[in-house]
Amino acid sequence: MTDGTPETPELTSLERTALYKSLGNPLRRRILDYLGRHGAANSTVLARELGESSGTTSYHLRKLAEQRLIEEIPEKSAGRERWWRSLPFSHTTPDPATMTHEEYAAAEQLALLKIEMDTRLFRRAHQEYRGPQGWAQVRRTGTWMTKDDLHAFVRAYQDLLNHYGHPDNAVPEGARRVNVRFYAAPDPVGEWESEPTGP
Repeated sequence: MTDGTPETPELTSLERTALYKSLGNPLRRRILDYLGRHGAANSTVLARELGESSGTTSYHLRKLAEQRLIEEIPEKSAGRERWWRSLPFSHTTPDPATMTHEEYAAAEQLALLKIEMDTRLFRRAHQEYRGPQGWAQVRRTGTWMTKDDLHAFVRAYQDLLNHYGHPDNAVPEGARRVNVRFYAAPDPVGEWESEPTGP
């Protein structure tokens, strides 16, 4: 499971556990989402927009900064009024078999939150679909691939995102923030509708 770009430095199990817990916190997800959509905010703005106290949003902003998910904007900050922006972020979850029990539990909780969010997004994409020229697009397919084919496809997919996407500091006129999701899962090993699914 991967989030964002570019890839962040390798983390220890303890650091990954803290990261999953942080990203699995609903309020911190809302803060990150707001910063991603609006570019910058301080604790007062976030408190007003998210219906929380400024003390609460300030606390969570500091925690997100500790994990290098956001950073302060020095040129906008003055005195106690600190402004924040999100940082580029990417993380690929390791094989669950290599995780500690605590890390796996944190990663599982985060995965459940993502599934809930992505399910809502999937429904929205269908509801807002206005044909092949619209903003909302849905593609579903199945094909045969080797594992090497699949890994090459994933790399090409990331290259396409990097090619057609724009960083926060270079957004062209008329652009909108687009949520893109990618999943690939092979059919179960064995028989499926009387057809072999491979070794």
